[in-house]
Amino acid sequence: MRTSAEFDGVKALLLDMDGTIVDSDAVVERCWHRWAGEQGLDPVEVMKVVHGRQGYATMAALLPDRPMELNYADNRRMLAEETASLDGVVPVPGAPAFMASLAGLAHALVTSADSALATARMGAAGLPLPEVRITAECVGASKPDPEGFLKGAAELGFPPAECVVFEDSEAGIAAARAAGMRVVGVGPRAAAFAPDAHVTHLDQVRATAHPDGGIRLTVTA
Repeated sequence: MRTSAEFDGVKALLLDMDGTIVDSDAVVERCWHRWAGEQGLDPVEVMKVVHGRQGYATMAALLPDRPMELNYADNRRMLAEETASLDGVVPVPGAPAFMASLAGLAHALVTSADSALATARMGAAGLPLPEVRITAECVGASKPDPEGFLKGAAELGFPPAECVVFEDSEAGIAAARAAGMRVVGVGPRAAAFAPDAHVTHLDQVRATAHPDGGIRLTVTA
């Protein structure tokens, strides 16, 4: 039996990109498996850490004694590789209709990708870029730090409690929680991290204008 839940007091939506509205897993796995091989690491274990974080933060978590300048250099190289490799980048099921429904509603993209990668992947997936975008260049700390989500809320002009985050990863959900925001988990990864609501695809989400000027957000599970 399907059940529906409506979020109260929502004024803005903050959207992660990879794994949430864009399925880029094929590219991410190709690039990070190659990096894991270069470092002599188990790619399966590497992929457990990758999602949601900026590349340098993933590298620091996996190789804590490695000089950070090497992580930053590898991060720049990885971003360039991922931006040039768009084979297999597709929208998450339901994402085109969901993104179209947000026209005129307060929303922002909050991603660990840099601006070039975000633009390339959203374009490859055929999704519109939100006017407000918080990318890697905008923050000093990677998810699970809440900085990105707090900046997104501030740019849109709403307090954290009136924002709902859409996320797929452990790091992203932790960042949203630390920012004091409610979370809709999207896809199989998110289910394990206790979001406020969980959907397998975005066809289960409906966002429309609320008479009070906010957003009526309904999730069907």
